[in-house]
Amino acid sequence: MKVSFFSIMAILMCLLLATLTTVAQGQGTRVGFYGTTCPSVESIVRTAVQSAVRADPTLAAGLLRIFFHDCFVHGCDGSVLLDGPSSEKTAIPNLSLRGFEVIDAAKSQLETTCPGVVSCADISALAARDAVVAVGATSWQVPLGRRDGLVSQASDTANLPAFNDPISVQISKFADKGLNTQDLVTLVGGHTIGTAGCATFSYRLYNFNGTNQPDPDINPAFLPQLRALCPNGGDGTVRVGLDTGSVNRFDTSYFTNLRNGRGVLESDSKLWSDPTTRPIVQRFLGLSGLLGLRFNVEFGRSMVKMGNIELKTGSQGEIRRVCTATN
Repeated sequence: MKVSFFSIMAILMCLLLATLTTVAQGQGTRVGFYGTTCPSVESIVRTAVQSAVRADPTLAAGLLRIFFHDCFVHGCDGSVLLDGPSSEKTAIPNLSLRGFEVIDAAKSQLETTCPGVVSCADISALAARDAVVAVGATSWQVPLGRRDGLVSQASDTANLPAFNDPISVQISKFADKGLNTQDLVTLVGGHTIGTAGCATFSYRLYNFNGTNQPDPDINPAFLPQLRALCPNGGDGTVRVGLDTGSVNRFDTSYFTNLRNGRGVLESDSKLWSDPTTRPIVQRFLGLSGLLGLRFNVEFGRSMVKMGNIELKTGSQGEIRRVCTATN
């Protein structure tokens, strides 16, 4: 069957119009999304975050973790920000999340400046970037245009990465979200500013895998320090830095600690002991003999990639008036 030149042109015009319509409806995120509707959005969020982190540097890790836990459940749609008797906030992995008040403060100011325009999901994405920059990370451009989700259920958090996941499970969980093994190592590197409760790793110190012995991956010289912080049968809520000696500074010493057997979480220490992920850690440390990776640069790239998980854009979801409740 012959197809005329005019038929081909008509088809191409239809495809072009469909593409333009998709762009006009805001499908996908892009840098400068609020350029005309709320040009001060980034400065407002940055000011709120910088003020909070200056007063309490540990909030940097909190804001980063909020965004991570949001994106891994229903995508980056602000669902973890919602209150409710069975919302994501009430799930065990999220009980220790901190920094919600910073996002709420930024949202309140934005609703005064440009009401009904900026989503809570986008505020969270910006806050995560600005938080780590405030403690030493290199900045990156954050594509915006997310819409806020309408559903938040504690039961949906079951597949969040866990402190005792083996590398194969970690890789699978990240792959399910479109993230590769390098993204995994890079994003977990955010633990350079994180802390963990003793309850999440004390089993490694006294009775690993029912052996009544410590985890052999722990450097014997590091063990007494951890045991002093987390006595056997002690308070499981006590927080311990995941990057010993550099807990409030965004740097590569976290990876150095992994190499030296000073990883606190089991899931972290496996990044070095497992042959699948060790080469990536080595590249961040410049130890592989291959072209090294710049952690700061790769972290920004992986954050952008994670920030596009299961997006709600265009007419999906809503723009919440407050971040803790749907409209």
